[in-house]
Amino acid sequence: MEFRTITSRQNAAVKHLARLAREKKYRLTTGEMVCEGEKMLFEALSSGVRVTSVLLRMDGRTEQTADRALLARAAEQGARLYQAGEAVFSAACDVETPQGLVFSCVRPLRRQALTGVSRAVLLDGIQDPGNLGTILRTADAFALDAVILCEGCTDPTAPKVVRATMGAAFRQPVWQLPLREAVAALRGGGLTVYAAALEPDSVPLPPAGLPARSAVIIGNEGNGVTKEALALCDQKLIIPMAGRAESLNASVAASILIWEMTRQGGRA
Repeated sequence: MEFRTITSRQNAAVKHLARLAREKKYRLTTGEMVCEGEKMLFEALSSGVRVTSVLLRMDGRTEQTADRALLARAAEQGARLYQAGEAVFSAACDVETPQGLVFSCVRPLRRQALTGVSRAVLLDGIQDPGNLGTILRTADAFALDAVILCEGCTDPTAPKVVRATMGAAFRQPVWQLPLREAVAALRGGGLTVYAAALEPDSVPLPPAGLPARSAVIIGNEGNGVTKEALALCDQKLIIPMAGRAESLNASVAASILIWEMTRQGGRA
């Protein structure tokens, strides 16, 4: 296992990692994303995601504690291995205090047809990276069939989103589709499509949970679901609350609704 030492911030590998961290368009063009830390590298390799390059920080401690077996796994799968000093390494990162390892990998987004789905959430304009990351992590925890990103959502491969998923970004099935197309595909598969909305005709969540084949639209953090979503859904839902809060954080609402899909009354 050999590492190529990089001494210049202008090195192509460093610039590639830096652009993946900062530019959505570049991630789309290359079909890659960037992550940091050995835990995320382990999650990527364990999930079958192809790792393309790994950059290790040369600071003595990191080199001594680095998981050599994990790095060897990445190399065996074709990843290029690099090492660099603090100044050069920092140029490849998007945080002030990065972990001792960053890597690039192929974006694990689904491009095939939206079929074979029984439970899904559709995200309508979710823009906060932390919210999106938490939703993906929760969906992965409850084995949701699909998270569908519709118009106005933030990039699921942005570093802040990926960090918040704690590895779920490599496992949770994610599609990016227009809302109308996604709803048509799900309804064609026999799913009832709900929208979480504070509307006069919204109904409380059913006591027994959501039906076995269902999908829920979660709206934007500030504005809720769009008028288009309200028009497309089969029924509007509200989460009953006993306190004074007018609404819930988008990721909290999504987590509750994902849980409702997995309750006994909502199992297939």
